[in-house]
Formats: sequence, structure tokens, C-alpha cells
Amino acid sequence: QVQLVESGGGSVQAGGSLTLSCAVSKYTGCTYAMSWYRQPPGKSREFVSRIDVPDRRTYADSVKGRFTIFQDGAKNTVSLQMNRLQSEDTAMYYCRADRTAGILSRCGSNFWGLGTQVTVSS
Repeated sequence: QVQLVESGGGSVQAGGSLTLSCAVSKYTGCTYAMSWYRQPPGKSREFVSRIDVPDRRTYADSVKGRFTIFQDGAKNTVSLQMNRLQSEDTAMYYCRADRTAGILSRCGSNFWGLGTQVTVSS
């Protein structure tokens, strides 16, 4: 129903920037709110940011002012621009899709990608 493929992770020094991308494959007629989550080493998965129509964006307090979520409808991608990275941002980052419109049996409910690793060294 939905395939999510993350890319753009890597290693960066504190203060640096990275942009993560999530390529979305979905059926026509299905609409999803897109989110980024992360799971730091030894910790639970946590919310980072979400974007849904019409371009409403929310952020975790820990990333406000540093991260920006945006989507390219033409390319079916959702990206996360991460600036002023800190060691605390080190985590596996996951893309998530939550159905907001469309038939449940066709569109499914929610989906996760496999993740991309971000490592920030101080």
C-alpha cells in the first residue's frame, strides 16, 4: 500500500547540517500525514516532526528552530532539513505515513520506513 524509503543519513560534526529524504510510493486517492521519528541508542522511538495538509507543521520542542520539514508533492518526497546538529540528535531516523483520507482497505492505516542513521560527533 505504501512504501517509504529514507535516505540522507550520515556522520556529521556538531553544528553541522544534514537533509533527510523520504521517498513515498502510494496509491492514488490515498492521502497521508507524514512524520519523522527518531530512536536514539538505547532509548525509545520519539516524535520529531509532522506535516499534513494543508501544510501544517509540528515539531518536537527539542528540534524547534533547528529542523524544518517540507514536502515535494511532484516528487512524492518528504524531507527533514536539520541544522545546528547536536550530539543528542544522534539516532536512527524513521519516516512514517498516517492515512488521513482514502479507503482504509485500499490505503491502510500507518506505515514506517526502515530508517536512516544520523551520527553527530562533538
